[in-house]
Amino acid sequence: MSVEIKKVSTPRELKKFIRFNYEFYKGNPYSVPDLYDDMLNTFSPAKNAAFDFCEADYFLALREGKIVGRVAAIINHRANETWGRKCVRFGWIDFIDDLEVSSALIDTVKDWGRQRGMEEIEGPLGFTDMDAEGMLVEGFDQLSTMATIYNYPYYPQHMERLGMEKSADWVEMKIYIPEEIPEKHQRISDIIQRKYNLHIRKLTSKKEVRESGIGHEIFRLINEAYAPLFGFSKMTEKQIDQYVNMYVPVLDLRMVTIIENADHEIVGVGISMASLSRALQKAKGKLWPFGWFHLLKALKWKRPKVLDLLLVGIRPDYQGKGVNALLFTDLIPIYQEMGFEYAESNPELEANDKVQNQWQYFKTEQHKRRRAYKAKI
Repeated sequence: MSVEIKKVSTPRELKKFIRFNYEFYKGNPYSVPDLYDDMLNTFSPAKNAAFDFCEADYFLALREGKIVGRVAAIINHRANETWGRKCVRFGWIDFIDDLEVSSALIDTVKDWGRQRGMEEIEGPLGFTDMDAEGMLVEGFDQLSTMATIYNYPYYPQHMERLGMEKSADWVEMKIYIPEEIPEKHQRISDIIQRKYNLHIRKLTSKKEVRESGIGHEIFRLINEAYAPLFGFSKMTEKQIDQYVNMYVPVLDLRMVTIIENADHEIVGVGISMASLSRALQKAKGKLWPFGWFHLLKALKWKRPKVLDLLLVGIRPDYQGKGVNALLFTDLIPIYQEMGFEYAESNPELEANDKVQNQWQYFKTEQHKRRRAYKAKI
């Protein structure tokens, strides 16, 4: 039967767009659903500050009136200007195992981009780097995280059959918490702390974060640290406001470590939190009526044995000097005290040696890989 592509144009259709993923992966032991309200805010121009420099449309694939796929078409004009490209992104793509469906979705994004002067397609990518990116190509039997998207093993096979090529790969690591801080790690930490006159700053209250403006300073540092990375576009102050308001309320400040120099400038930051993967599965995409309980339980009362490394950023002029060692010298005893067994890294670019090298003194396991695909249109 032929595939019909329908552009999302009403709140009811947007709800179906979001909910399709929940239904499609219902009962899957590895998929971690996003919260519906978070997704609604992400796709709303009134709520998502990225729409100041992005445009997007969302599409459903239907067969005999039944939804069989979905995709978002996005142009990040800021990223295109930064990297000198004319690229349309595809994101939040899901489809049944039918090449006619996946082909119709990708062709729709190509046509949408072509009509707006774009010359290539790339994805899966979100509006910005703060959204989930990359299609899972290894680790289909591993639990996903709240910062990533799970997909079935046939997805990358479809991309290849549709003539898409690898654009970039990210790897994800399990980093096991050592019983003691590795000796070489401690030695490097001591040396660089003295050599560069660095000190650790711990935040004491959410009020301090709000009133001191340090949350905004942290995201400005991320802007500097991530600037050279694949597809990155600098966050605006409006975006930074959005992320500070989104993340600060749920952080356990014990797992936030800031490195400052003698002038009290932030030169490094590490932010982590207890994994919410199992709690989000139990919440089933809904905060109400009982989803909040599962999330609060994971954060406060019965923490899992796994933590997520949300952000690690080092100011460019301090990169390659061992500042990461100082971060984790502070954090490891905290992880031990809180009973964590291992950390899940966020996706790390395979080609980013500086990030990969920071784990050399730890027991690690690369357990997932995800990929962005590209093609000319």
